[in-house]
Amino acid sequence: MQNISIIELAWELSRSGIKADEIASRLNKHRATVYRWLCKINLLGIQEYLRRYKASKKGHRQKRKTDPIIKARIYAIREKYHHCCGEKIKYWLKKNYGTTISVATIYHILGEKYQLRSKWKKNEARGPVPKAVKQREVIQNDTVDFGELFAFTSIDIFSREAQVVIRPGLNGTDGALALKEQMAYFKFAEMMQRDGGPEFKADWNIQAKQYCRRIRTARPYKKNEQSYIESFNRTLRKECLGWVKYKRKDLNIVQQRVNQFLDFYNHERPHLSLNLQAPTEYLS
Repeated sequence: MQNISIIELAWELSRSGIKADEIASRLNKHRATVYRWLCKINLLGIQEYLRRYKASKKGHRQKRKTDPIIKARIYAIREKYHHCCGEKIKYWLKKNYGTTISVATIYHILGEKYQLRSKWKKNEARGPVPKAVKQREVIQNDTVDFGELFAFTSIDIFSREAQVVIRPGLNGTDGALALKEQMAYFKFAEMMQRDGGPEFKADWNIQAKQYCRRIRTARPYKKNEQSYIESFNRTLRKECLGWVKYKRKDLNIVQQRVNQFLDFYNHERPHLSLNLQAPTEYLS
């Protein structure tokens, strides 16, 4: 029996003095449904209620579909910014196109084209990591091997400002010269942290003492103690230099490319940890 006929029957039974609970039992409907019908009928009248009821039952609504132009923009942003995450795609959509779309929808759209890695990871115990509550409190330092060239990287763990100097060698002298260029930007740090590599000893140590009050060596096999700089190193490879092995003759070209990337990284690129702001924007 169609619902319209059932509603009419429920109304007739109610008019004949049968209680709503008994009507619900006879019609095999939940009593709350019958109460709702009768309440609306008493308010609107049977004909008006049936008219509204029919108008509201127009079949299944078609699923909402995202505009193909927005999908194309999401894919384009994903490619342009080196497979960035959904939060950053949302940021660039809002900034460049004035379009607001949920992160869940963005990942759903990306899943139609890409194989996405699960965001759920097993919790791992974390060792003690130096904390920073203000700018220049802790700067982490590391190196990245690019064949015949080496990137000396450093990052302020509070503001996420980064500096990279490309050198042709991996010894204390190269480290000291790289640090001098990096500190022309940073000026000073309360503490500088590095690993136990030979490039961070001797000359580097002497140079570092001119710019900081304390030098800390990260414990071996404790990658989480250098988590900020390790994350930046991955970003440097992913978004700038890749996994290519460079020759010494490429030094100037590579440094120029890095400088362009740093200008974008420090002044424009949104960071999740900074409320989707660039480091200099976060500090202003």
